[in-house]
Order: sequence, then structure tokens, then C-alpha cells
Amino acid sequence: MRFLLIIYINLAQASLRQRDSCNDQEINNECLAVCDAEYFDCSKKCENSDCLRKCAEEVISCENSCPCGADCPTGCVDCPEHPLCADECEDAQLNNNDYKICVNEAIYELDFCLKTCPPEIGCHNSCYENYSQMLFLCPCIEQETTTTTQISPIEPSDVFILVIPRSVDESYLQSGDGSSQISATINAPRNDYADYAAHALVNGKLHIFGGNYDRIKIARLDDCSLNELTVRLNEERKYGHAALSIENGTKALICFGYSYDTRRTCEIFDGSTTVSTFASDWTHRNGGLGLYKNQPTSVGCFYDKHRKAETLSATGWIALPDHPKRISEHSLVALENQSMLLIGGRDWGNDGAPQSRIWQLKDENWNQIGELLQADFQGSAIYIGR
Repeated sequence: MRFLLIIYINLAQASLRQRDSCNDQEINNECLAVCDAEYFDCSKKCENSDCLRKCAEEVISCENSCPCGADCPTGCVDCPEHPLCADECEDAQLNNNDYKICVNEAIYELDFCLKTCPPEIGCHNSCYENYSQMLFLCPCIEQETTTTTQISPIEPSDVFILVIPRSVDESYLQSGDGSSQISATINAPRNDYADYAAHALVNGKLHIFGGNYDRIKIARLDDCSLNELTVRLNEERKYGHAALSIENGTKALICFGYSYDTRRTCEIFDGSTTVSTFASDWTHRNGGLGLYKNQPTSVGCFYDKHRKAETLSATGWIALPDHPKRISEHSLVALENQSMLLIGGRDWGNDGAPQSRIWQLKDENWNQIGELLQADFQGSAIYIGR
């Protein structure tokens, strides 16, 4: 009896080795363990070789029916109805204990993180980022979140925009859909520190350049404090200048200004140094900077009140079609299709009247595509993924 038992166990082990290449090997191992347990229970009751032979036949049949067995050699694909092939992620929030434990741990960490955050939006954002990272480590999350390759757009209500007015102590956070606004405490050397300064992101940090106070300063927003850097602008830029993130956010282009000498000049800041670059052919005080076909572009001028548009290439500034209006003090926003919007501003063909029109430069043509609810100039606009 012992001799027969050893033979059948050895046969089962040989069969297991033949299935090592199966994709569902873990399920196969679990199934074989069940078969072995059933064989053990069966053989315990045997008193003769015929009974043991019958138990052995049953265990072989059991093993053959396992995922990766003879009846379904490639695994659960061949026998999806097998009890061990049930989808562990179906209704995981109800039936999968590992999933529920993992999610509860992530929720606990998120709750603790949010409750210990100071009143800084950056801290809250980092809590949610950590929560998302923890979720991706949970079972079933990956399967449920990779069933589509389409990326959901960012909704305006999911975005908060930091607004720093002329007086720093009046700063606030505005929701992208305009539904809510909360005050923000920004520390700065002076209350007028950001007055007329241009701004751009460099390496993920907000930087401000020049302005009414200290016309060559560069400062960086660290958490909730504007900290002045030792590096300085090459030119005085009191007002009328603009800044733009370039080269995938690793640098900022700073151009133009209020005086004759700076209305055409530009420089590039890389986070630690500033270097001069090509001067534009036309003056662009309050002409702004935006991306058109992924290249820095400016339109119009407060001082010379022209309609000229130019774009900066690797070899210098290149003329674009004139804008229909003698425009300045507008906002320029790049779109994903490489076109550019010009929003609001002042029309100097109409005595500098504030404008509500929204223009689009696309394929070297200017077209009016919409209207603001009310006229606006010297504002700011940001693309948030709609």
C-alpha cells in the first residue's frame, strides 16, 4: 500500500514539473494542493489497493482539470469556469479582502496627512499624490484603471489658481471654474514685492521677475514664501515685460519692458543664471508672451500701438501675420493644437478701449472665435486642460 502511494505521488510531481511554463502557475499550485488534500482524505479511508487505485484516478482527474492541467493546458483561458479562475477583481470592494485592507490603509494615511497639513495647498496636493501612489499598489487597481488609454481631461473645478495681486497680503486661491475662492498667505519682503512683476514656472517652481520694486530682481516661491535669488536680470524691467516657461519648463524667457532700451530685449533664465538672447524686431511693451507652434510669440505694443506679431526661432525673431487690431495688454494662451489665443486687451484703434474678443492664431491666420462676458485688459489667463 505504501509502495503504490509513493508511485502515485511521484507521478503527480512529474506532472507538476511539466506544467512549469503555464501563465497561471500560482493558481495551478493552489489547485494541486486541493487535489492532494482530497487524495489524502480518500486514501485514509482505504483498506486495499483497489481503493487506493480509485483515489489515484480521482486525483489525476482532479489535476487534469486544474488550470495548466491536461484539460486546460494554457491556464484559465481554457477553463474560465473553474472555481479558482473566478475574477478576484469583480466587486473587489465587497469580496476581495486584500483589496479592502489595502484601500483602507491608503484612506487612513490620507486622512492623517490632511489633518496634519498646515493651511498650504501644496501640502494637501502632496497628500493626494501619495494616496494615489498607495492605491496603485493595491490589487485590482491596475486592471481597473488600464482598461482605456484615453486620459481624462482636467476639470476646472479640480484646479486652484494662485492669484497674487499688487498687494501680496491680498493673495488668494481661485478655483478654475470660479465657484470658490479662499485667501492665501504669502510671505514677501514687502507688500508691493510682486507689483508689476512678470511670472513663469521654472523647474516646477513659480518665479517672478522685475517689477515696480527692484526692477532686476528674481524671486522664487518656496512653499508660501517669495525668496529673492542672488542671480539678477541683465536689464531693468519695471513693467510692460513678460515671462514664459520654455524648454519643457526648465527655463524662462523674459522679454520687453517700459523704457525704449528694453522694449525689444530678451534674456533667458535657467534657474541659476541669466543670458541675453535675440532682441525682437518690433517693440512689444505689454505685448505679452505665449507659445504659437511651440515657439515664443508676442503681439502688439502699448507704446508704439502697432499690430505686429513675431515668433522667436532658433535664429531670431520671425514675422507673423499682423493682428487685426492695434492691440496691447491682452493675455496669450497656447493650445494643444499648437494654435494660440489672444484674449481681451486694449484696442488702440478705438482710443484704447477695453476688449472682450477672443482671437485665435492658427495656420498663420487670425480669427475671432468668441467673446468674454465682459471686456478685460491687463489680466492673466492659464490653460487648464479643457
